[in-house]
Amino acid sequence: MGVTGSGGGASGGNTNSSEKRSFYARIPPLTRSASHETRRHLSKEYYSETKIHTLFDIYREPHVPDEGLETEDVMLTEGIQRFCADLDLNADDFRVLLFAWKCEAETMCRFTRLEFLQGCKAIKADSIKTILSKLPELQMEAQEFDKFKNMYKWAFKFGLDSEVGQRILPSDMAILLWKLVFEQRKPKILDQWLLFLGNHPSIRGIPRDTWNMFLNFSETIGDDLSTYDDTEAWPSLFDDFVEYENDQLNQNISKDPKQ
Repeated sequence: MGVTGSGGGASGGNTNSSEKRSFYARIPPLTRSASHETRRHLSKEYYSETKIHTLFDIYREPHVPDEGLETEDVMLTEGIQRFCADLDLNADDFRVLLFAWKCEAETMCRFTRLEFLQGCKAIKADSIKTILSKLPELQMEAQEFDKFKNMYKWAFKFGLDSEVGQRILPSDMAILLWKLVFEQRKPKILDQWLLFLGNHPSIRGIPRDTWNMFLNFSETIGDDLSTYDDTEAWPSLFDDFVEYENDQLNQNISKDPKQ
């Protein structure tokens, strides 16, 4: 009886063991290879650094062996024009400026390999097609004030000619940049401000603090210059601008409409 009971228990154990083996056999093995493939697939969704380097090489400055000097690893005017043409954009398009911002480019008409790599990684793109697909996201990002403010401040240095050591932005360049950076969020006083600068050629340059504070100035003033307080610590150029605008307004009011 003890042997029979023992045999029955052994038989039940074999049945359970068989069921367990059958259950585990239905579970696909989680191998290291499969896990690696999953991670590789997920990373593929973002970008490939190898592809970014390959893309950069298409537009980089060609090597000139005749000079015996090593060519800089950069994309210059001609390469950037081809890059923009492949994006079907003009070089002065606001979206190109946004891409340069993501690259944290130091100066106009020049991308180093590291800058280009940084920009593509920031937007998770590794081809012309994927860069284009990310541009609407950049435009939306630039509508957030904090992000826009970051881009706006970066643009000042971007506009300087680093080769000649500029520290003040030439007025003509500042006017072009103001038109470009404010493409999506144009202040009401921008046209008046740019007209004022254009009518006063003696204003030859814009210092960094004036550039930076114009953003606060335009937000504070809105379209009503009567709220301007000249006792606040604004750059003197803003005082001149408000005085000029008030003089223009007074002249228009004093004119006889019948004349």
